Amino acid sequence: MNNLHKFVIDIKFAFSQNRDDDNAQSMAKYMLNKFEFYGIKSPLRKELQRYFLKTENLPNIDEIPEIVTQLWFLPQREFQYLAIDLLRKYNNKTPEKMIDLFEFILTNRSWWDSVDIISSRIIGDHFKRFPKQIVPYTERWINSNNIWLQRSALLFQLNYKEQTDKEMLFAYILRLNHSSEFFINKAIGWVLRQYSKIDAEIVIDFVESNNLANLSKREALKWMKNQGIIA
Repeated sequence: MNNLHKFVIDIKFAFSQNRDDDNAQSMAKYMLNKFEFYGIKSPLRKELQRYFLKTENLPNIDEIPEIVTQLWFLPQREFQYLAIDLLRKYNNKTPEKMIDLFEFILTNRSWWDSVDIISSRIIGDHFKRFPKQIVPYTERWINSNNIWLQRSALLFQLNYKEQTDKEMLFAYILRLNHSSEFFINKAIGWVLRQYSKIDAEIVIDFVESNNLANLSKREALKWMKNQGIIA
């Protein structure tokens, strides 16, 4: 990739100096060999990032789409993790149009390790600031054939707690309930389990009233069973 931003060049040098080929093999295997790795485990990666993510060293927000896009296309997975951490530094500052960058990183080099945190933390926070975007974007995602966009439409409310739009959540679950995709059924169970901590009764009723996939049902009821709320 030509004409890399200085931020990308500098962090690329720092990461490359700390590669560990043995770790890289095991990390790639854990991710089903979908990505290359430098083999930098999370504690060291976060230490290497620390200087670059200090407030005084952060790039101008106008540079973020370019930097994130460049990081996203570098082969080693550590760069995508850095891009996510970088975006989280701007969670309360990103403009409305940044949703298009978020959609881009959802649909490129997609896997659960990136999609879940982008959805629940970055997009979830963004939609709280720009609620008028929620319906147009999530409706399109639900209607797409992209399982990662669909998963994101379920997971963006994961940490909303009492602010969860349960009517939207339940409607989206029912529209995806016929899916045979593991990552969709797992997400359905996950969001229901999370919401059961707010309103166990309504989740129990929803699970009993709808023919959910076994995985979804099991995940949805897990917390309540552990708490002894249900048998």
